[in-house]
Amino acid sequence: METVSQMEDVETIGAMLSSGEAAMFGLNIDASTTQVSMYVILKEDKKRTSQSIAAEINELYSDKEYKVTASGSQMDLSALGGSGVTMRIIGNDIEKLQETALKAAEKLEKVEGIGEVDDGIDNPSPELKITVNKEKAMLNGLTVAQVFGDIAKSLSDSSTATSITTNGKDFDIIVEKADDNSLTKDNIGDYKFKINDMTASGSDDSSAFALDEKDEDDEEKEPEKKEVSLSEIAKIEETTTLSAISRVDHKRYITVSGTIADGYNVGLVSRDAEAQFENFELPDGFTLEFNGENETIMESMEQLGLMLALAVVLIYLIMVAQFQSLKSPFIVMFTMPLAFTGGFLALIITGKELSVIGLLGFVMLSGIVVNNGIVLVDYINQLRLEGMEKREAIAEAGATRLRPILMTAITTILGLLMMAVGKEMGSDMVQPIAVVTIGGLVYATFTTLFIIPIIYDIFNKKEMKKIDKSELELIED
Repeated sequence: METVSQMEDVETIGAMLSSGEAAMFGLNIDASTTQVSMYVILKEDKKRTSQSIAAEINELYSDKEYKVTASGSQMDLSALGGSGVTMRIIGNDIEKLQETALKAAEKLEKVEGIGEVDDGIDNPSPELKITVNKEKAMLNGLTVAQVFGDIAKSLSDSSTATSITTNGKDFDIIVEKADDNSLTKDNIGDYKFKINDMTASGSDDSSAFALDEKDEDDEEKEPEKKEVSLSEIAKIEETTTLSAISRVDHKRYITVSGTIADGYNVGLVSRDAEAQFENFELPDGFTLEFNGENETIMESMEQLGLMLALAVVLIYLIMVAQFQSLKSPFIVMFTMPLAFTGGFLALIITGKELSVIGLLGFVMLSGIVVNNGIVLVDYINQLRLEGMEKREAIAEAGATRLRPILMTAITTILGLLMMAVGKEMGSDMVQPIAVVTIGGLVYATFTTLFIIPIIYDIFNKKEMKKIDKSELELIED
């Protein structure tokens, strides 16, 4: 924290002892294993981007013995839905689930553009796995249920009496029997089962399992007993298991994720990752789903695409009601593809990606840019109704309406200019809207003065004439 706080453009830094991230503050730093999450707030008049500061931090701590990962916030609303490439491996077998997650993480690391990879197995818990050999157990007069029941009872000799809290942490107080027969992972293999004909019992007489009742006549006869240890009838091994189990639709799953390296597009990297996993072998009954940032972005873009289509339809219907014609609004609608072309060119020139925020700019642009076409077409119609010849009316309207069209476009462009070039905190979020709108207006304003008159001349072949009331003849029935 002391080192980062002394860097240029850093205003303050904070740390939280949790795995949560603070993307909204502008920068994230995750120190894993014993994990501490940090957030860095940059100055309002910063000279560098959050990405460049994150790259400096990563380079500074690249050769340390502990792991530090810093990432600059893109300040895009789409980033709130996910991070990088994320896949969900679904299956019920925990061991196969962990194995598959590790294989998937290794494969994801090989995808170009992927930064840090998380296999989803965070802080695995140690586990002692006992696998009973059914045949050996039956030969010794035991069943799997008897073995596990007896072991479970012996392990439950200790119980939690209460708990105490010290320095914000809870500690359980365990009460155990005062004997030396408690089971541990080191001596559990030596646990003895006493076998009496078809009667199996553990080391503790109170944990005996009687399969047959003795007749009263046999009470005087003491059957021969033999002992068998747990290691003789079961395989004991130390493994690890998930510290927490996540479920979806009543099935267990592990999430494997990878961050996007600087300079790479999340959509292109996600596409390459999906292609890499097309032939990925999964155990029977397992499924793999991609549900990362790219999926969230595509879903949002689909919704905005429908919104844009609805906006176009509503704009056309409103103009039909105002023009009292189907042809004139159709001509005006040609300003939209011109504006969209300018918006895409502006994104290419500025080096920005088509994001959810950028697509929202196209929705705004569709309502703004039709003003130029409406002003031009409406004035042409007015001149023709006054008796002016079509092409003469087109030329006159272009010259007369040039100034109001330019005034409308320039005022809008100047109003959005500071938003487009701003470097303040949070400006990255709204810049695509301004860039798309400015680019679309600049391109559409100049092309409208050439394209719309040409299209108007092509679609309007008939002469327009204004009918005066004196020319109307009243016909009585």
